Amino acid sequence: MSVNTAEVSLKEYLGKYFGFTTFKGNQEAIIRNVLNGNDTFVLMPTGGGKSLCYQLPALILDGTAIVISPLIALMKNQVDSMRSFVVEDGVAHFLNSSLNKAQIQKVKQDVTNGVTKMLYVAPESLTKEENIQFLKQIKISFYAIDEAHCISEWGHDFRPEYRRIRPIINEIGNAPLIALTATATPKVQSDIQKNLGMQDSTVFKSSFNRSNLYYEIRPKVNAVKEIIKYIKGNTGKSGIIYCLSRKKVEEMAEILKVNGIKALPYHAGMDASTRSDNQDKFLMEEVDVIVATIAFGMGIDKPDVRFVIHYDIPKSLEGYYQETGRAGRDGGEGQCITFYSYKDIQKLEKFMQGKPVSEQEIGKQLLLETVSYAESSICRRKSLLNYFGEEYTEDNCNTCDNCLHPKTQFEGKEQLQMVLETIIAVNQKFKADHIINILLGNVTAAIKSYKHNKLDTFNEGSEHNQRHWNSIVRQALVMKFIDKDIDNYGLLFLTPKGQDYLKKPYDIMFTLDHEYEEGDDDESIGMPMDKSGSADDELLNMLKDLRKKVAKKKNVPPFVVFQDPSLEDMSIQYPITIEELQNISGVGAGKAKRFGQEFVELIKAYVEDKDIIRPQDMVVKSVANKSLLKVYIIQSIDRKMDLNDIAEAKNLEMGELLNELEAIVNSGTKINIDYYIEKVIDEDKQDEIFDYFQNEAESESVEEAITALGEGDYTEEEIRLMRIKFMSEMGN
Repeated sequence: MSVNTAEVSLKEYLGKYFGFTTFKGNQEAIIRNVLNGNDTFVLMPTGGGKSLCYQLPALILDGTAIVISPLIALMKNQVDSMRSFVVEDGVAHFLNSSLNKAQIQKVKQDVTNGVTKMLYVAPESLTKEENIQFLKQIKISFYAIDEAHCISEWGHDFRPEYRRIRPIINEIGNAPLIALTATATPKVQSDIQKNLGMQDSTVFKSSFNRSNLYYEIRPKVNAVKEIIKYIKGNTGKSGIIYCLSRKKVEEMAEILKVNGIKALPYHAGMDASTRSDNQDKFLMEEVDVIVATIAFGMGIDKPDVRFVIHYDIPKSLEGYYQETGRAGRDGGEGQCITFYSYKDIQKLEKFMQGKPVSEQEIGKQLLLETVSYAESSICRRKSLLNYFGEEYTEDNCNTCDNCLHPKTQFEGKEQLQMVLETIIAVNQKFKADHIINILLGNVTAAIKSYKHNKLDTFNEGSEHNQRHWNSIVRQALVMKFIDKDIDNYGLLFLTPKGQDYLKKPYDIMFTLDHEYEEGDDDESIGMPMDKSGSADDELLNMLKDLRKKVAKKKNVPPFVVFQDPSLEDMSIQYPITIEELQNISGVGAGKAKRFGQEFVELIKAYVEDKDIIRPQDMVVKSVANKSLLKVYIIQSIDRKMDLNDIAEAKNLEMGELLNELEAIVNSGTKINIDYYIEKVIDEDKQDEIFDYFQNEAESESVEEAITALGEGDYTEEEIRLMRIKFMSEMGN
């Protein structure tokens, strides 16, 4: 049904139902379009007030609006919010798998009686035959498809069941459509319109620029420590930390708690009541930080989230935009900090193996965009908005790391010409990596088969590396000299501006990109924090003297007490309690208790005597590493399982297993591998090696042991096995 919009005072309705006096941005125009019975496409960033665009027309129009939404938590949140505005509880309901029979009956009754103005359903519930039959009998005012980007494979949260929405609507009965999303590239927008059969809809597109958000990319080095420091420097502020895996979410929440930060985890692997409970605690400010996978946050309306930290980089820029968009929804401060390491990208690529080729291609394209954004040195805001088809014309946004700390620029006229000429030479039918391979002179299979090694520009750019050319291509895209044919997996073509440039080139400046250091290993969370700074030589010498004294007293070689890297770390971090000593690299709880007391007493006296301000980082406590692998190894050895079988079961080389055993023993855990040693090393050899470590060795070095005992007589594996036995018996 359409309503005579001239007669409808929308502001009256807005005040009556929601208590607002004015609309935001395009809201009024969108609502009038829905009331007029037109298909409507709404592209509005997080925090722009999308929900109101279908809630208000639903309250005004006859019948029930069907709101299709992807998440149960989101539906609940929306329904609760609606009920708080309207006296009658039945005005909004959801129909999904979380309801029992009696509750479903109540929902259907309220809908049939005309009480319910909004019925929220999941796409899966929509396809159930009994629900289709029920919905055929009721008067539907319009369909609202929330989070409509889920319909596109190019969107960041693709759900195949969203593809079935249009056929089901056709079956239930036609009514106007309103599709809403907070992120959509031009490609995703056209996908949504095509799939929902709404190519003729009126499109309302708000600016994607969130001017209150600050964007920063940091190298993923000591990331956990950095996060703790950041949160402690922003006490009392609400924030979200995103991690890619459930395991990482649990570990991060644990380590934050240990360090006195009120944090809770949130991921799809938790049972629904714990998840909902943790979400509520965050909304009610009982905790400051939620550590989550992307399962958290879709549609969660907490306006005062002050920071969003990505410990792992998202799979796509849309995901990044959506997640960072949860900060500062009230227009106040919003800090968006992402830790980036190319290793994480490689991990994400690995996850894609085994998927259909088309899906892999799309995934790689999306990842490439993310890498480009992270490594780029141009304004973050400019890059992001360009990705969503919007131009940002300011030279400096003053709210991103690249604008606040500008990078070196260089003259790039010739290099831009090379790129444009190569794209033309291959008939604008290849992706960026192929173009760059031509410029670098790399003879790949594709270059060979298309004879592109015969082109004039082949090898013309070999004085620069791949990273440099990636940067030129990326900046040429942002400057609109070239564009991507996204329907064909990102083939590059020249824009009119690029064609004009080739005819009449002019001087142009490019910016040098970031070179990020190698990041932390994935397993570093909860492990001893990396050292920063340089050793205090005076203290280091005192610690070495003490080590000698303790070793003599215990009748063990000094390296059994603590190894050199551990002493160096002590002279940087100044641990003054046994608990702090456990955070030192190579020192576990066992070692700290057995040998640590004299060391912390010496350090404490030294710190007081010299008036030393200890590094603040030292207050970062680590969580005991609950590595399942280590637990498995220890349990298997207790059962006297053959080491080869343990290695095979965990897909490890023998050398890798020995690394794990050394780490276990060095951190103070006692293990007994005599049963295995008896099998593989002669008794005489055992005695000789043990005696060497006890009486002759000056360090734990395997190389030195082989030299001393005679090369050719002993294998590296034999010496390592005996060293593990020696360290376990003498040191633990």
